[in-house]
Amino acid sequence: MPPLQDLPLRDIHLPETISWFPPAIGWWIILFLIPISTYFLIALIQRLRQKTAIKEARKLLKQLQQNDSLNELEKVRELSILLRRVAVSKNPESGSLTGRAWLDYLDRSLKNAPFKNGIGQCLAHTPYQKALPADVNLTALFELAQTWLNAQNQPDQVRRIQSQKPPA
Repeated sequence: MPPLQDLPLRDIHLPETISWFPPAIGWWIILFLIPISTYFLIALIQRLRQKTAIKEARKLLKQLQQNDSLNELEKVRELSILLRRVAVSKNPESGSLTGRAWLDYLDRSLKNAPFKNGIGQCLAHTPYQKALPADVNLTALFELAQTWLNAQNQPDQVRRIQSQKPPA
């Protein structure tokens, strides 16, 4: 047996440094969870904002309907402004719509086009007149506005399906 001094021994060597790639599985999970959770958080905030705007609009609609200090023409003007504010909070591009395009936008969430073909068509021209036309039924107009506000709470897909159903 050779003496210990003659053995070819090497000095203590340290392991190689740990590479930053590939990262551990936890980092991959975080990489995918951050964008997904951000998307859902933004969607949730938008949904809550819409629901809050619609709740507030319902309160304002009731107040407007019961406000005796306004005449009928002023009520139609305020109703038109209220519907436009809700529409803009839901879809900012709707703020530039006027006339028939505005009525078409309002009819998207309801069946039978009550804004374009029914009582709602007065919202396109009545707010700009000096007197309220005799054929405007204010109660029916407020009911239509309430129906439209209720339809705004439904998801878009449900509204599309309901508007395609044939009348019973």
